[in-house]
Amino acid sequence: MSLFSTECRRCPRLSEFLLHVRQQYPGYHARPVESFGEINPRFLIVGLAPGMHGANRTGRPFSGDYAGNLLYASLHKFGFATCAEPLTVAGEANPELRLQGCRITNAVRCLPPQNKPEPAEIRECNGYLVSELAQLQSGAAVLALGTIAHQAVLSACKLRKSAWPFSHGAQHELPNGLHLFDSYHCSRYNTQTRRLTTVMFEAVIHEIESHLGRAATV
Repeated sequence: MSLFSTECRRCPRLSEFLLHVRQQYPGYHARPVESFGEINPRFLIVGLAPGMHGANRTGRPFSGDYAGNLLYASLHKFGFATCAEPLTVAGEANPELRLQGCRITNAVRCLPPQNKPEPAEIRECNGYLVSELAQLQSGAAVLALGTIAHQAVLSACKLRKSAWPFSHGAQHELPNGLHLFDSYHCSRYNTQTRRLTTVMFEAVIHEIESHLGRAATV
């Protein structure tokens, strides 16, 4: 397991890129992004990586870009967030927003060029995800947003990727007691092309809510 730090510099390409971003945008966070939410959640969300003008700017996962609008609105609808707005009117991370029984992280903690992390960078960052998963109790839900997040979860659990294929809406009972849910990433591209609709995404969150309700009665 790895102890996360915003001073992490393990990936030279990403560290160099963030240095250039900080020079171009002095007011941006432009460092590795810490997870957000409860420390011992029943529900962990795993995204891909910080967005340039989203988490890379605000320092909070999914805050400031289009994907966060759908994510936080859906979490609020099902009681996992105290409000639906990730930002204040000034464009900063909303201090009133709290997650309830939920936590958000990314497979890669640093903004990658063209939003495309390299395989070695995903592997290097996987130790942080191992630490996140270790905080979960048996029966907890893990939501993977996209194939890379899905495979990062499997790697962190030391499971073969071929045995647990990604598919939107799929559910996987993992040997370690975790319940993995899959969804297409709630990115602007996926929603604008209708690959992922609000109804589709909310259906996945509803399934997670139902699963956690059942798990609580066991």
